Amino acid sequence: MMNLEFLTEVSKMTGDKRFRDIAIRHANTTMVNHYRKDYSSYHVVDYNPDNGSIISRKTAQGAFDESAWARGQAWGLYGYTMMYRETGEKKYLEQARNIAKFYLNHPNLPKDLIPYWDMDQNKLTKESKYYNQKDLRDVSTAAVTASALLELAQYTKGSESQLYISKAEQMLKSLSSKPYKADYKEAGGIY
Repeated sequence: MMNLEFLTEVSKMTGDKRFRDIAIRHANTTMVNHYRKDYSSYHVVDYNPDNGSIISRKTAQGAFDESAWARGQAWGLYGYTMMYRETGEKKYLEQARNIAKFYLNHPNLPKDLIPYWDMDQNKLTKESKYYNQKDLRDVSTAAVTASALLELAQYTKGSESQLYISKAEQMLKSLSSKPYKADYKEAGGIY
């Protein structure tokens, strides 16, 4: 979902609508096959190349197959917000709003709104190979989510729009301070 903007831009630049059509087809397929009832998403859906049927739903980078890998949630939020911008299709706006609701109301979202790398990391057992890394935060996810929320706020009204703006502002403030922001020369740079 995060890369579909490239396809829509290529169509604009070349006048060839095939790329936009590919983006739309991908967004529609992803909406149907990647999302759970709570609007969290699977990271990977494997399709049968012969008939398009689903072989499996799983994760490659999340905590476990049924978890909500944080970056994937952010990519979906950004992608559907962008697809609404590019197409005006209300179903993309509704998908983005539902993903935002899942994300912002997740019980495991820290108060500073910088998510754990997997939103369900608290369900990992000590036997998991990820257990020692379970409390890592994902600043990339927060940055993508803040960007998506600021744009989504433009397509909504009233308290919903204000909620997206205030949450994005809070994320950006968190990202701009310790422990997420390094001091001058602290991160190993020479400048």
